[in-house]
Amino acid sequence: MDYQLIRDRIDKLVARVNEIGGEVQEVIIEEPASLEQILQIEEQLGMKLPHSFKMVLTEFSSNFSLRWFLPEELEPPEEFKFIYCGMPHWGLELLPQFEEDRLGWIETVFPNPSDDYDAVWHHKLAFCEAGNGDYLAFDMAKGDDAPIVYLSHDDGEGHGYVMANNFLELIENWSKIAFVGNIDDDWLPFTTSPESGIIGDGEVAKRFRSWMGLNS
Repeated sequence: MDYQLIRDRIDKLVARVNEIGGEVQEVIIEEPASLEQILQIEEQLGMKLPHSFKMVLTEFSSNFSLRWFLPEELEPPEEFKFIYCGMPHWGLELLPQFEEDRLGWIETVFPNPSDDYDAVWHHKLAFCEAGNGDYLAFDMAKGDDAPIVYLSHDDGEGHGYVMANNFLELIENWSKIAFVGNIDDDWLPFTTSPESGIIGDGEVAKRFRSWMGLNS
């Protein structure tokens, strides 16, 4: 994984958002985690973290957060009408709280693993809040390098969609579309089916980068 390329995309995005009068509230890229820190969290969670997620945590950053917003007066094209910000984040120390939250949703709202909608919430590991009660999560039933799926609490269109086949693929493709907001309305335009994942090199992504002025 070319982490410098990810940093370069972030730098270009931050510069562009500022240039067009938007707001960048936060850019956090903390030092990588140690294997000991990861083992402590795995013990606390009672499960092993997905392979590529551990790679990113130990090679790139243990705690990452980026918050940017387009200027209110900027009107996007119709196909990007829901996109106004980006708020990707992950943090090793945040995982226990996110997992507690996910289990809370299962206990109170989605308890039935035999129900198709409820089942999406089961056997997952949440790592990113969407900001509206939804989560990005690893599908822990799919092997040691789990795909990333979207968990919606209120019938969101993206519920159960695969966002990427693993964490490295997620940050590669998500960074190509400016880490657009975590809510499914924001990234669904860059998918073609519930299994396609975010397509960072597709025609829609190219149009988005052109509109955002991120091609140069």
